[in-house]
Amino acid sequence: MEDSLPGKDLTMANSCWAWKPVAQDGLLARAFHTCTAVKGKLYIYGGLKSVDPKQPPLGDVVTFDPEKRVAERVAVDSGHCRSHHATVLLGEHGLCISGGWDGGKRVSSVVSFDTERGQWDRWSEGPSNDPPVGLSSHTCTKISDYELRIVGREGGLRTQRRFASVYTLRVNANTKTYWYREEASRTASRSGHSAMLLQDRGKDGKSTGYKLVVFGGRESSELDIAGRWSKEKIHVETVYAPKLIEQLSRLIGSKVASQDAPKSLRHQSCTVVGPFAVVFGGETLARGRDAVCNDLYIHDNRESTGTWYRLPNPDPTQKRVGHQTCLLNDELYLVGGFGADGKTPCAEICILDISL
Repeated sequence: MEDSLPGKDLTMANSCWAWKPVAQDGLLARAFHTCTAVKGKLYIYGGLKSVDPKQPPLGDVVTFDPEKRVAERVAVDSGHCRSHHATVLLGEHGLCISGGWDGGKRVSSVVSFDTERGQWDRWSEGPSNDPPVGLSSHTCTKISDYELRIVGREGGLRTQRRFASVYTLRVNANTKTYWYREEASRTASRSGHSAMLLQDRGKDGKSTGYKLVVFGGRESSELDIAGRWSKEKIHVETVYAPKLIEQLSRLIGSKVASQDAPKSLRHQSCTVVGPFAVVFGGETLARGRDAVCNDLYIHDNRESTGTWYRLPNPDPTQKRVGHQTCLLNDELYLVGGFGADGKTPCAEICILDISL
């Protein structure tokens, strides 16, 4: 692990923000993985080391300690290889993984990793399970410790639908069982999109509950609503990040911010930080070459309509696709992903550095 990276700090001469490298390690060099904050550490699971379709996805679990700036493999590959999957935290120490590519097919099964015991658990289907054919490049949003909302790519190796199914995934961490139920509502066909669980606001700006907003994964900037819930139905803890929220508020009010929504993006990252959703990178479907992006988008949800802001990045070395961002200790971390060429995995881990 390199504790400092001389010569790699990004210049802010033409911008108010940059990704500041804090460490690097070969264990972090992967793409299409997941990254989850658990008790002061980042847990990175699965992903790809290469774009070679013959190379199977990873099945290990790696942690990163922000205080020590050390990466450590805490679980080796034990038959749970996945990429293009989704991970949510159930309880205080349960990583629940749904769907993904196992190297041969898209799967819809559920497994979990207990971060305290350091062990994997295979889950069984409940009697009323109605699973999708397979899932990859989908999103899984936690509504409570018993209910998840799945949106996105479903199908076998060759067949893809013209729409995206929406599923409720019921989970029971005690009995290690799960049930899929397809919802009546659908969204536009998407793959490699993002989902934002935001407060649903009336015309007066007051919160009336929550909504799941889906964007990206297709050649359009249109948003879809993939579910609405009352405040009583949502059991997700709000992460405390006062410093970052204040910085984001000042950033979208700066001269470098323009009111532009992301369009034709896929495999970008998206993290909700208070009333904001921070979106970075991805690849554009509008270009065949030089498709990997490095723009920052911020969605401001403080008003009923919501507003997108675009903040360009002057440094092409920070282009990423198939990466992850994760909020921990009032810092937004950037982990892994393929770089500007779309095929070289990045071993750096960075924090969002805002200077105004």
